[in-house]
Amino acid sequence: PFGGRMESTGHCNDVTRHQLKKSVVPAQAWALAVGAIIGWGCFVLPGIRFLPFSGPVATLIGLGLGILAMCIVALCYGIMVKAYPVAGGAFVYAFMGSGRIAAVICGWGLALSYSCVIAINCTALLLLINFLAPGALHFGYLYTIAGWEIYLGEIGLLSLLFIFFAYMNYRGAHCANNFQLLFSLSLVVGVLVLLLGSLTSDTSSVQNMEPFFNEENSPFVSVILVLALAPFLYQGFDTIPQTAEEFSFDTGKSTMLMILSIVCGGLLYAFTMLAVSIIRPYPEMLAAKHSWLTGTVAEMAFGRIGGMILAIPVMAGIFSGMNGYFIATSRILFSMGRSKFIPAWFEKLDPKHGTPVNAILFILAFTLIAAWCGRPVLVWLTDTCALTAALSYFFTCATAYKLYKKHPELVTMPMARAITITGSIISLASFFLLMLPFSPAAISIESWYLLVFWVILGVVFYRMRLPELKAIPVKDMQFMLTGDRNSPLLFENKD
Repeated sequence: PFGGRMESTGHCNDVTRHQLKKSVVPAQAWALAVGAIIGWGCFVLPGIRFLPFSGPVATLIGLGLGILAMCIVALCYGIMVKAYPVAGGAFVYAFMGSGRIAAVICGWGLALSYSCVIAINCTALLLLINFLAPGALHFGYLYTIAGWEIYLGEIGLLSLLFIFFAYMNYRGAHCANNFQLLFSLSLVVGVLVLLLGSLTSDTSSVQNMEPFFNEENSPFVSVILVLALAPFLYQGFDTIPQTAEEFSFDTGKSTMLMILSIVCGGLLYAFTMLAVSIIRPYPEMLAAKHSWLTGTVAEMAFGRIGGMILAIPVMAGIFSGMNGYFIATSRILFSMGRSKFIPAWFEKLDPKHGTPVNAILFILAFTLIAAWCGRPVLVWLTDTCALTAALSYFFTCATAYKLYKKHPELVTMPMARAITITGSIISLASFFLLMLPFSPAAISIESWYLLVFWVILGVVFYRMRLPELKAIPVKDMQFMLTGDRNSPLLFENKD
């Protein structure tokens, strides 16, 4: 997808391994992460989550603490990228740190998480179109799921978009680099314009942001409701490690790129929330139940043309999010196929373009089916992404700690012990805040049903693959995952 081709590294003890060509520059890696972090959520969360449940100041505090927490986790990823600069990210780290079962849990969860974000970002385009041109795609009514009406017109548009992104990734078009960078920059500029428009409006006032904290929750709970979302809000910085195999620059730069993407993402969330809450008293706007509060604010700031102005960064967020996660998902599926955790079918490369054609076809099939489920079902699925993200962060941080303990000479980062322990604690705390039913940030029961179904499916799939996986010596698995039989293995090898 970055225009690079996949090429064989040859054989080692009759084990064949393919490798991605080094073609990604720092700006492209940054754009990949920022586009994946933001997506549509930046423009919808102020009206449906941040302001209704937390309030402006609580949201700012929660976002700030989330930046700090995720930067610590990103430092752990930086340690791992230097040690294992290959495609697969947390999936590879989980295996190298804990073995097969940890790798399956992590890889299977990330495959669901990344794929769902592609689908939910695309359905956000329907909300944008319905805001700008109500009913334009409401033809060919099919059925209703969870209150969401499914129309043939909408399904057709979503399907075309999925096919377009799949085709672009299949072709490995040279424009893909600039595509991601252009839309990520458009996203940043668009949010800044929206904030400037709100701040310079005649009705703009800090008093419009009162109450600063949600009056139905304590300040602590108001902040926690935002902080608990950090694994989901900032998920996307981990797409950088997914492309580590393609870096044309020193892997040491990846740490700063991840931190920059997290900070940039946090600021964009904060700026959008400020733009929404400062232009008019936000409790009144919430009571008016606008279909899309951020779009309404754009019209207040710029007139009717405001919706069209806002459409540019919104579409940039949607498309960069879809493209970023299409790239990341294909990488993790390719890595899992290369190491035989899933059928080798996923490892197949197109002979002409050198792209993982079957992994791309799988993502396309998943998203095409998901489009028929309706946005509410996809929201339930996406809610589980925070859980899977937190779990992948934990595996990464825990493996970074093991690497520091067993091979301190490979970890040059100052305060590595404190960073890896803190990152592990943050990841576990995030996981339990979302999992425990009495937590104010617990995911919905519908999300649990879908998550349990995915876990059962994963267990069945793993049991089917287990005989073949057991037959692969660990040294061969090391080579298939990292390209080096001597890469640091941090669990006891019984082979």
